[in-house]
Amino acid sequence: MPNMNLIDEYIRYLRLELNYSELTVKAYQTDLMGWADFATSGKPDSLVATDVTTSDLRQWIGHLSREGQSPRTIRRKVSALRTFFRFLMRRHGLRSNPASALSLMKMPHDLPVFIRPADTARILDGDGGAGSPMEENSDTNTDAFHQEFKRNRNRLIIDIFYSTGIRCSELINLLDVNVDTRKGELKVHGKRNKDRIIPFGSELCEAIDRYRRLRDSSPSTAISPSDRTAPLLVRDDGQPLYRKLVYNVVHNALEEAGVHASRLSPHVLRHSFATDMLNAGASISSVRQLLGHASLASTQLYTHVTYSELQHNYQLAHPRALKKGGKNGN
Repeated sequence: MPNMNLIDEYIRYLRLELNYSELTVKAYQTDLMGWADFATSGKPDSLVATDVTTSDLRQWIGHLSREGQSPRTIRRKVSALRTFFRFLMRRHGLRSNPASALSLMKMPHDLPVFIRPADTARILDGDGGAGSPMEENSDTNTDAFHQEFKRNRNRLIIDIFYSTGIRCSELINLLDVNVDTRKGELKVHGKRNKDRIIPFGSELCEAIDRYRRLRDSSPSTAISPSDRTAPLLVRDDGQPLYRKLVYNVVHNALEEAGVHASRLSPHVLRHSFATDMLNAGASISSVRQLLGHASLASTQLYTHVTYSELQHNYQLAHPRALKKGGKNGN
């Protein structure tokens, strides 16, 4: 069977049988297509996957490294190769996995980037608030409505990220019917097609209700009460959000607030949620459930962040941690 047909079959297997997220499936597909294209000098249909050797795969890894691909990216591509050939062993009688002998590049253990609670409070409590909803008799087709709607929605995006710790993809796909402001909880459809319930406070309840009133006051953004597939958050023309739009909303809000961090992205707010929860005394198992981590090891990374913060505060505040002249000790 030609290589490209096997890749297509494998992608269907990831999507339909393993229930991998669409983002993961697309990443693996891109990785395997890139490998097939390299291995055949641009003629991927001519490659027979069962004839590939470890030496062939090492040539591709070397090419990626010379291109300047990051260790994290190369590790993901090696993982895609390993699982693909494992699939061929199970389904197509391949005797050995040529990717199993590939060594994985070591990744630097970067701590998650987060912002301090004072910075978050300045964004959520400042003048960038949602304001009051427009009156029913207002001309909702004017520019004024669209500006008010976007201001209200953008503020809510920041609030939801920080109050619940959900991922960008989860926010985009958050259904209106799955957000219950009476109970103060939302249901998220996360990675590996797993659902989880996340509670939230009264301030976010009020912000969501305010947004819904404004959204449903205009024919261009209103959703039908009977539509159980409608997203909570939409654009000012009623269409769903997309990743770049959400990124820009968060980046611009943090930048305008004067937040100083190496990254200003939705994931930074997720990191901030987790870090602040642990600093406030939440158990690591509870934070793991809220974040939707499959492994406790993923959540334990945030304990290093909180300990690092503790060290920093100690160095700044404790007299015996300071050298003469006021400089921090080692």
